[in-house]
Amino acid sequence: MNLTAAITSRDADALPGRRDEDWRWTDIRGLIRTVPEASAPLALETVGAGPFAGLAGRTVTIANGLGDAQITLAAGEVAALDLVSQGDGSHAAAVRIEVPAGVSATLLESYRGEGGYLAHTVLSITLGEGARLERIVLAGEDAESVAVSQAQVELAPRAELVQTTLTSGARRQRLETRVVHPGGQAKLRLDGVYLLAGKRHADLTTAVIHQGLDGLTDQLTKGVVRDQSRGVFQGKIIVAEGADRTEAKMGHHALILSDHAEVDAKPELEIYADDVSCAHGNTVGALDDEALFYIRQRGVPELEARALLTTAFVGEVIERIDHEAAREVARAWAADRLKG
Repeated sequence: MNLTAAITSRDADALPGRRDEDWRWTDIRGLIRTVPEASAPLALETVGAGPFAGLAGRTVTIANGLGDAQITLAAGEVAALDLVSQGDGSHAAAVRIEVPAGVSATLLESYRGEGGYLAHTVLSITLGEGARLERIVLAGEDAESVAVSQAQVELAPRAELVQTTLTSGARRQRLETRVVHPGGQAKLRLDGVYLLAGKRHADLTTAVIHQGLDGLTDQLTKGVVRDQSRGVFQGKIIVAEGADRTEAKMGHHALILSDHAEVDAKPELEIYADDVSCAHGNTVGALDDEALFYIRQRGVPELEARALLTTAFVGEVIERIDHEAAREVARAWAADRLKG
């Protein structure tokens, strides 16, 4: 499904929709009847600072889709990638990110905007042998926007990717990560948090293909939906034939805080190898009544008790962020969205 081509040609019929199995819960074709005109150029000096301002030694800003960008990370570098959208047009961008062999680095990636835009970002991320990347994604799109980010990741043996995706959704939003895992003692951690209110929609889709011996994948996603919002989680781990001694686990857990909110979850394991350790878990429900009662018995008002439980629920994921300053940004972001 080439969303960029659909935007470039302004062909609404080429947009993904519910007839496409992988997009059936994030129907863009049914929402957009006419692809908007191309977004107007946006001057970088007008966009302001992103959520990770001051945390990175280098910031690459892409405003209304500047086309292609190349980022090669140096040893110990903390870099920021800030994607900004404004207006009601449509635009696409492609970014190539390389972590050379043996290099350890951090990428702070943010999405923000104002308006009813249609935006598509394609990322190609390559980690060399023994490289390590912590990728922290904070998506704060406009409530009226339609935004899709698709990352294709290739790991070399002994490489390690640690990723945390945080989102408050959009009118339609999809944050997708697909990983080619070589085994060879490479490690992958895919974490996510979605906190949705109003009529916002967020789709966290991941796919990991284990192709060789001795690979590790650890995945944890948590979500909270309220009002009329909708959360989507699709996670697939494939262990190919010959990828023995793979260890893979996936967990998705969500809280529904109103009768009109919705969560759709589809965790999948496909295993074609022997001698593997793989598991997945999925829970969707309300706050624990016993825990709520326990806290209220200690004189905590109900709204505050609910906030404490919800914050602790998503905090398990946020506390796994390694970069201390980015972890503080994530804590503040979550606290702001869990108010009330």
